[in-house]
Amino acid sequence: MINFRLLVLRTDDQKRLADFYSQFGLTFDYHQHGNSPFHYTAEIDQMVLEIYPLEKNQTKPDTSLRLGFSIDHFDDVVNNLKENEVPFQMQPKQTDFGFMAIIIDPDGRKVELYKN
Repeated sequence: MINFRLLVLRTDDQKRLADFYSQFGLTFDYHQHGNSPFHYTAEIDQMVLEIYPLEKNQTKPDTSLRLGFSIDHFDDVVNNLKENEVPFQMQPKQTDFGFMAIIIDPDGRKVELYKN
């Protein structure tokens, strides 16, 4: 058996990204481990999502990573995202993979949202 345990997103605006992902129901803590930089952390079942600052040699966030979340209260979340003028690449619709929408996070990553 394999479980996904960690995903680290790097950004030039940690708070903005944590606030964005909080709209899905995630709760972030802001902390530091030893000498690591301060960062945001949220737990999703057994997985940890961390939002770190860019590395010293990075000039911009990686936007090629694509994320997907299955969420409760899908309609409420989608309506809230629309009210907050979050860009949608694909409006909510039934697909071969389920009822979903695709939005763009503040750094430009595509995020798939699936209705639970």
